[in-house]
Amino acid sequence: MEIQYHIQCKNKDIFPYVILPGDPNRVNLIGSFMEDVRKIASNREYTTISGYYDDVGISVISTGIGAPSTSIAMEELARIGAKTLIRVGSTGALDENINCGDLIINTASVRYDGATKDYVNHFYPAVASYEVTLSLLEACEKLGYKYHLGIGASRDTFYGGQERPSFKNYYQSFMDNLIDDLERANVINLEMEASTVFTLSSLFGLRAGAILAVFGNRKTQEFEVKGEEDAVRATLEAIKILSKWDEIKEKNNKKYFYPSLI
Repeated sequence: MEIQYHIQCKNKDIFPYVILPGDPNRVNLIGSFMEDVRKIASNREYTTISGYYDDVGISVISTGIGAPSTSIAMEELARIGAKTLIRVGSTGALDENINCGDLIINTASVRYDGATKDYVNHFYPAVASYEVTLSLLEACEKLGYKYHLGIGASRDTFYGGQERPSFKNYYQSFMDNLIDDLERANVINLEMEASTVFTLSSLFGLRAGAILAVFGNRKTQEFEVKGEEDAVRATLEAIKILSKWDEIKEKNNKKYFYPSLI
């Protein structure tokens, strides 16, 4: 298998379990909790490492910010053997009862992004894998972390598209009421990549999930960089749980996991 053009990785560089932070610096943070870590590549926004967490092989690759660069990473990772992908990052909460430092596990995402519209019509849902979601929930329970489960929304822009002031207070009337409308629809957070990870995973026959540290609350206007390490630890623990469930499925010749298999 030839080296993938953007991520500069090839088959055997990547384990089936892959963690997807947006920030390249977050790759090193995740790697600090792993063993036998080796750097695979660094090209543009894509920094990749592979290593082990409790004997489970895991790769980590940064996607950069937003849907287009994330879609490229998803495409190229799928071609070289990635099977389970978990986005880990930060988010803004839309529920005033969610605090900075809490974790959000998204079960689905509202597709405000543009990239996935190049793959499938806008009626197609962006949904997380139930197995990945359940493993993230199990990990948070095991580690004692405060978490929230629910639907998020992914936007392509950070400022105007998320009701933040643009340069020179540039403004259009359609920018109004996003936060309030999403809150009424029980959407609990805003970020920029999960819809792409969920949609392309479903189209490609892969598993995906997302766990995000709450850095800000858009309703209370609170902001604090907090919970990042908890999100990372929960992700690694979830992959360890998933690997055990996958072994159980294989042993019992089952395609899907369900609780009574344990």
